[in-house]
Order: sequence, then C-alpha cells, then structure tokens
Amino acid sequence: MAHKHTSDAPPLETLIGSLGELEVVLGKQVAPTLAAVRSLLIEATAARARGDLPGAVAHIGQAMERLSALADGLDPAEATLMRALAHNLRAALMRGDESQAKESAAVMFEKSGAVERKRSSE
Repeated sequence: MAHKHTSDAPPLETLIGSLGELEVVLGKQVAPTLAAVRSLLIEATAARARGDLPGAVAHIGQAMERLSALADGLDPAEATLMRALAHNLRAALMRGDESQAKESAAVMFEKSGAVERKRSSE
C-alpha cells in the first residue's frame, strides 16, 4: 500500500492538500467540518510563517479536535486513535521534529482511509 502523500511538502501543506480526499472517502456531509479544518490549518501556516509557533500549534490543535469529533460520529475507537495521533503531531511540531510530524500525519491519513490503494484486479 503506497501512501500518496510522500513528498517534501511540510506536514501542514500536505494535510491541507489532502482534505478533499477525506471528503471523497467520508462523503459530502463532512464538507462543512473539513472547510473549518482547512481554514484553521491555513491560519496555522500563516502563524508559522510569522514565527508564531504557539499560535500555529493552537490552530493545529483546534483542527485536529474537529477531525477527531468528526471521527467520533463515524467510529469512536478510531476517534481515540486519531486524538492520540493528533497529540503526537502537535508535540512533534512543538519540538521542531518535522520527520515525526510527517510520520504522524501519514498515519492519520492512512487510518482515515485517505490513501491511494491498488485494487486487487490491478
């Protein structure tokens, strides 16, 4: 199973760029939540660009909480896992550990179903 988001893009940009895939996987009913998440992540990138790491992490935390709340309605066990992964992502960002942040984001996408998978007929 190859992950579609293996790039040199920073984790936030990767996450923002992949939110549309979550809508495809989860359905149109999640569009308002994903729009709010996208907005929070864009605010986080702006805060990061200003050098406001605590502000960036706060926005990321809010975005991850919205995603976790969305997961609660779909699968409470997965929501617990998503919250733990979100915590790991925030901690990695606060430490400046881009490698761990990318890994946490990749696992979140894999667990969400927003990954590229080969069909068995291919």
